Amino acid sequence: MTDPAQLVKERLTQLLDEHDPKAEAPEAFRGAQYDAGLAWVHFPEGWGGLGLAPNHQKDIDKALRDAGARPSDATHFFGLTMAGPTVVTHADDALRGRLLRRMFTGEDSWCQLFSEPGAGSDLAGLSTKAVRDGDEWVITGQKVWNTLAHLANKGMLVARTDPDAPKHKGLTYFALDMTAPGVEVRPLRQITGEAEFNEVYMTEVRVPDADRIGAVGEGWRVAMTTLSNERTTIGGGGGAPPRGSGSIAEAVRIWQDEPNVDKSAAAKDRLMQLWIRAEALRLTNIRGSQNRKVGNPGPEGSIAKLMFAEINKDIYELCVDLLGPAALVDYDYTMIRPENLGLVGEPGSSRKMFLRARANSIEGGTSEVQRNILGERILGLPGEPRNDKAIPWKDVPRS
Repeated sequence: MTDPAQLVKERLTQLLDEHDPKAEAPEAFRGAQYDAGLAWVHFPEGWGGLGLAPNHQKDIDKALRDAGARPSDATHFFGLTMAGPTVVTHADDALRGRLLRRMFTGEDSWCQLFSEPGAGSDLAGLSTKAVRDGDEWVITGQKVWNTLAHLANKGMLVARTDPDAPKHKGLTYFALDMTAPGVEVRPLRQITGEAEFNEVYMTEVRVPDADRIGAVGEGWRVAMTTLSNERTTIGGGGGAPPRGSGSIAEAVRIWQDEPNVDKSAAAKDRLMQLWIRAEALRLTNIRGSQNRKVGNPGPEGSIAKLMFAEINKDIYELCVDLLGPAALVDYDYTMIRPENLGLVGEPGSSRKMFLRARANSIEGGTSEVQRNILGERILGLPGEPRNDKAIPWKDVPRS
């Protein structure tokens, strides 16, 4: 058998000999990268991968960046990190063939259609319904907090296909054409002034059964693949510099580079305490990555997601405090632009990220949900009482 590192090196050499990332259009080069098995290297051969350990992807991405390949823009985040792993794990070969390559090249942009007004953190309680009609499904319902839905042409949709089954069993997962008749996207203005989130209305939208991902009634299991990848991706963004990046790196940059920063002993202590927490998060992510490589995913995904949300809020609060009045410098709060997602290091961005970080404890599973997962599934604590009947206010126990 070829040594994995040697195989990656050979494929990289061949790719760069035949395709110039500086001269070719990004879409064309990324298509060639997919065909070479260097898109998601841990995916099976023929589906953008080589069936190797995922740690090789970091080396591939660095080599291609060094060769001049342009990174994908932020509108492709959901496809690359969540839809891709879900499709390759649960879709049939015909659907894999139609979705995966276009997903990686950027021809298709994806969004996530899970939460509803009456089922945010309780995904299994959703009410969007899908009714079978021959070779199609007719879908009606409403989704909310759908990031970048206004820019997406594909959506990861979970709908209820069996209203009589237990709520976790009556769900089915679909790839939704966001341009189909009956799909309406309405932007939601955020505290930052942007409209990154949306609500999506579906009125008798027809979806081919060929666009179903996984078996009928198995939507919960398919959705868990999406959510586990989402939590791992979100939680993986908090490493400490110089080896990491993200919000703590921005706090260090402000400390080092910005004039008139509060450099009191108390501020320095806050910065170092946050650096230590970010470093602990980085090491937790490494441990989780090693466990996943040997097929033993542990609780690190939920730990990292929870801690990233808490740390990120604290870090941007420090950034604003360090800058003082300079943090109030205004900037262009316009409709979200792809190149501005996750913006740091530009005028006004600390104020924006201070406000945007509030969402970290909600998106991808609330911090309360992560604590429940860790408490009940990892520590073995008793679960919360489950009761479908609401308790009348007058009967709620008073302390």
